[in-house]
Amino acid sequence: MNKLDINLKNLITTFKLLTKEMIYNNIKNNYLKIDDSNKKAIENFLGLFNYWGKLSFEQEEFEELEKRAEVLKNHADDFLYLYNNLEDYRSKQVLYGILNYWYNNCFEELDKSRENNFNQYFDLDLIDIKDNEVFVDVGAYTGDTILNYINSYGKYKHIYGYEITLDSIKIMQNNLKDYDNIIIKRKALSDTRNDFFINSNEASASANTLSNFGSDKVSSVTLDEDIKEKVTLIKMDIEGGEEKALIGAINHIKKDTPKLLISVYHNHDDLWKIPKLINTINENYKFYLRYFGNKYYPTEVVLMALPK
Repeated sequence: MNKLDINLKNLITTFKLLTKEMIYNNIKNNYLKIDDSNKKAIENFLGLFNYWGKLSFEQEEFEELEKRAEVLKNHADDFLYLYNNLEDYRSKQVLYGILNYWYNNCFEELDKSRENNFNQYFDLDLIDIKDNEVFVDVGAYTGDTILNYINSYGKYKHIYGYEITLDSIKIMQNNLKDYDNIIIKRKALSDTRNDFFINSNEASASANTLSNFGSDKVSSVTLDEDIKEKVTLIKMDIEGGEEKALIGAINHIKKDTPKLLISVYHNHDDLWKIPKLINTINENYKFYLRYFGNKYYPTEVVLMALPK
């Protein structure tokens, strides 16, 4: 057992021994010790996105900290299970960095876990690509991830890009105009067929979400019904909709065992819930975590579920 294993085990033991209220009070006390300028930066960032909860030390609003305490107390065993089933040390460092940040508000361990060698999603040490790759990019935005894929590997059979925002699609079409066999779809992927409306995010169109009300209509489909050929690689970054989109891809995950690159940072639960869901659908996966965010708040966390 190395030092990281010991530190993680001690952290999990703390979560299990303390009450949720005690965990919350410790998180809050640790947060209030942070330099005010850093607290402001964190709170301004959280205010741009309606994912994690409200946080304002000046207004004594600590909803986000309460959510941290709840997930750490209620899912300590789930985090320990995930840690024990991660395939490499780097992944374990990522998980420890996130949990330690959530509890101790420690920037250093989070910063230590950042990936600096590869483009987001595409760890060339882990992801082996074939000539007949069928890559599905869910939340394709302006085609940036597709371009990273092409620049990293340069080979594929088909690429499908799913995006809900029309302006982003127009930019994506222009960015990818020189490449063949790329199919762009203005659809949302979910667990059912339905009609929604786009809820625009003022900070970035990449953070647009779905709503039951509005004027800009977009339809949702399941991946299983929308793509019939074998799928070999799926990336998802859809602002918390990943769980439903994975459920809508159950048949592909069962039959094709595609490589899965899934964002697990849009709430406090996906980090433990998404790998558990994937393992329930198909046990033939190995799990890795990579962190592409900054040291001030754990975003851009990618779960890589790769066939055994």
